[in-house]
Amino acid sequence: MKKLVLLASLLILSVLAFAQSNPVKWTGTAAKQKSGDYLITLVASVPHPWHIYSQHTPDGGPVPTKITFVKNPLVTLVGDVKEKGNIKNVKDKNFGVQVLSFDGDATFTQLVKVKKGIKTNVKASINFMVCNDQQCLPPSTEEVTVNLK
Repeated sequence: MKKLVLLASLLILSVLAFAQSNPVKWTGTAAKQKSGDYLITLVASVPHPWHIYSQHTPDGGPVPTKITFVKNPLVTLVGDVKEKGNIKNVKDKNFGVQVLSFDGDATFTQLVKVKKGIKTNVKASINFMVCNDQQCLPPSTEEVTVNLK
């Protein structure tokens, strides 16, 4: 019985030792514009040597970053999500294709219209993949809620 408990404990510890938490941290803010619209800004803090990928990633490559806003009847999206940061166009060693990846933090913005005089929030669901030069972690989905005041 002692051997079985010891074996089970070692198995659990080895699984935990290989488990990796996602190094990317997401934050969101909203800035009211002169027009009365809001600019939603989502920032991925990506520590070196990790990187995430652009929304515009070719087929056969890594999972592109995809931002989906949860429907809110008080909010209308204006245009598409824009991205900025230190974007590099490189041949990815993990996938063998040309990709656009962010070296360091990545910023994504979305303009929204809100029905006047109503306080609400916007919830973003962000699907992304994080890699370094040797490995990729499985794709992750994070949710960020931004208050519109």
